Amino acid sequence: MIRRVLDGLYSASGYAAALFLVGIGVTIIVQVVARWMSVTVDSTEAAGLCLAASTFFGLAHTFRKGSHVRITLLVRLLPRGPKRVFEILNCLIGGATISFLAWHVIELTLQSYEYHDVSPGLLAMPFWIPQLGVSIGVTLFAVAILDDLVTILLGRVPSYAADEHPEDTHAD
Repeated sequence: MIRRVLDGLYSASGYAAALFLVGIGVTIIVQVVARWMSVTVDSTEAAGLCLAASTFFGLAHTFRKGSHVRITLLVRLLPRGPKRVFEILNCLIGGATISFLAWHVIELTLQSYEYHDVSPGLLAMPFWIPQLGVSIGVTLFAVAILDDLVTILLGRVPSYAADEHPEDTHAD
């Protein structure tokens, strides 16, 4: 059940990233149409906010699908024991780093909410709104890395290798 919930969160994160990419396109189309009608619309800020949300929402999904850049050329050549140790260390370091980032991004989001920080552009949007998307996205990324760590510790194939060997649920 936990596996289904986590995979659902990672998929939802991917869909959210795609939705914000569509948001970038919509804001640009609105700006083009508005210029054609001699109306000034500043979509730069909204597109930038959509870009930030899309980037961070996409991290967990792409990580679980094995689409992040990884050093698999070296890892594939390692024997079973050193390969597992390398993967565990990689997940520990990555998980700790991204968890540290998530903690501080969440703290920043809460401070922006508390102090009523707003963007300096024409929209004057409260900063906590786009920061919330970044907070959720980076937190899901940390969960995905730690999920892989648990998978490897249980002797199973990590997410990046699962697509290569879907019939195999355990490491070589």
